[in-house]
Amino acid sequence: MHHSLARTVTAAALLGVSGFVTMPAHAAPEALPSPTVFAHRGASTEAPENTLAAVRRAHEQHITWIENDVQRTKDGALVVIHDTTLARTTDVEQVFPDRSPWRVADFTLAEIQRLDAGGWFAPRYRGEHIPTLLDYLTLLDRNRQGLLLELKQPDLYPGIEKQTIATLARAGWLDADHLTGRLVIQSFSAPALRRTHELRPAVETGFLGSPPVSRLKEYAAFADQINPDEKNVTFAYVTAVHGLRGPDGKPLRVNAWTVDDLTTAIRMAALGADGIITNRPDVIRNGVQ
Repeated sequence: MHHSLARTVTAAALLGVSGFVTMPAHAAPEALPSPTVFAHRGASTEAPENTLAAVRRAHEQHITWIENDVQRTKDGALVVIHDTTLARTTDVEQVFPDRSPWRVADFTLAEIQRLDAGGWFAPRYRGEHIPTLLDYLTLLDRNRQGLLLELKQPDLYPGIEKQTIATLARAGWLDADHLTGRLVIQSFSAPALRRTHELRPAVETGFLGSPPVSRLKEYAAFADQINPDEKNVTFAYVTAVHGLRGPDGKPLRVNAWTVDDLTTAIRMAALGADGIITNRPDVIRNGVQ
């Protein structure tokens, strides 16, 4: 991952602020690169998650990386939404009251595009829609933003790895510009991530979770990143991850999630995390970069 290195922070300074980091006595403080900040589902505390409005808001905040989730409709369209059901972030219960449990996979794209995906968040966002992956990619490209794309529960959508790669290719996202610093595909599913790597080895991949140190080498065969819950991030774990090289021959990277307070963000930076995934990208960016 290419980082914004406009500023650096020192481990000593961060340790003094956070008060939570334990490092070996022999680990001398040294300059650390500022972690990359990823807007989790877009600027999701200020606009409805995973919508184009959340992307635009992150762009207004000068956030250069967006995290999102992809799933598939009944008729095979790839759409950007986190939950496997439509109930929490749309008005589907009012529009289709008899279609419980309102699974994404049970609705066609045309039906999903009838839904309001913004009014639940705030009245001014009423009329926002669940975007297709292609529409999402188009806006990111217009904004020159990078994408951390999660394959959401891929076991529900057989073949979604191949379809996602094909959509990225169609949108022009598999050229050198995107592959060398603007695209990462991640998943909690190791098999899905392995299939993604086999389909297009040049695409950077990230495993969501914290495999034991004893198994990290297995993951390094198909993952360029290990992206753990921030509660599982320790200096020893980050050091172990950084000590291995991924399929691209570069050291594995670590992106911690989901970090919404500065104390935790500063601690992640002090521990050597390469990136921070957050719902408050402007706040976290201003605190760690």
